[in-house]
Amino acid sequence: MRLLESRNQLRMAVEDLSQVGECRRAVQRLATLHEFDETLVGRVGIVTTEMTNNLVKHAGRGELLVQALQDGMSISIEMVTVDRGPGMQVDLCMRDGYSTAGTAGTGLGAISRLSTMFDMYSHAQGTVAVARISKQEKAATAVSPNLEFGAISVAIAGEIECGDIWRIASRDDATAILVGDGLGHGPLAATAARAAAAAFDEKPFQPPAESMQNLHQALSGSRGAVGACAILSPGGKVVYSGVGNICGSLVSCERSRGMVSHNGILGVQLLRKQQFEYEYGVGDRVVMHSDGLSARWSLSDYPGLFVRHAAVIAGILYRDHARPRDDVTVVVSGMRR
Repeated sequence: MRLLESRNQLRMAVEDLSQVGECRRAVQRLATLHEFDETLVGRVGIVTTEMTNNLVKHAGRGELLVQALQDGMSISIEMVTVDRGPGMQVDLCMRDGYSTAGTAGTGLGAISRLSTMFDMYSHAQGTVAVARISKQEKAATAVSPNLEFGAISVAIAGEIECGDIWRIASRDDATAILVGDGLGHGPLAATAARAAAAAFDEKPFQPPAESMQNLHQALSGSRGAVGACAILSPGGKVVYSGVGNICGSLVSCERSRGMVSHNGILGVQLLRKQQFEYEYGVGDRVVMHSDGLSARWSLSDYPGLFVRHAAVIAGILYRDHARPRDDVTVVVSGMRR
């Protein structure tokens, strides 16, 4: 079994070219902390520089999100840039020599070549780009060879610790996902969220309704949390259980179906625990998020987004639907086509 997690996600505003160097050094420090070798640290630096340069040159300003994704066997540094610029023609911009900013036009091509995984989506309302650089060239920290995932989890402005949590566990026959949200925000919410994650880590593949019961017991004495677990099986089934206002949706290219959670607070009042089964097809997406993300989203609002990498989808949902006065977590997952 492999358990995927990210301890802290950095969020950096990029509004001027003078901030590009600061972003590069921060990401390289994270890579060095996780014992990336000199070559990989240099690669991380180049990719960060190119991605943040693009924010300023093409969009005027934007945001960089950085995290180390680790599953006990591999580590990847993930860089996500989001902006609300005029957008770009991705296919053209990926070609070396093409530029709309008077540069050499090699930036996106260089990012793609230096990254273990790179994908982006651009439309008239802006661009989201995701690059991962892994210690193991082919790993990209995919806990299962067939699983594609993206996760964003950041604290409300002004707080150091995020009161939300997520986990993904994988084994040959299934993938288990947790999204949790400690009540409120700040250190006490983060403590409750970590307790929920620790309980999930012990038995991630037990039936989701039983997971809710275990999390409820583990959170006794804390300020409490809400949470949801989903298990994806290769037979085309999602088993889901949720307590409180964690939103879960099963999204295909034709429609989106909400998955049912019951009222309650883990650690305080578990009114009802029940799990539900849903059918899903290869290529469908499971989207789970805390209430720091508005539930009024639809992937159909973004032509062509559904087929982009799950991490790009997570970035778009975060950019356009995050609430500024709360921690926010969104996890997008699915089996590759």
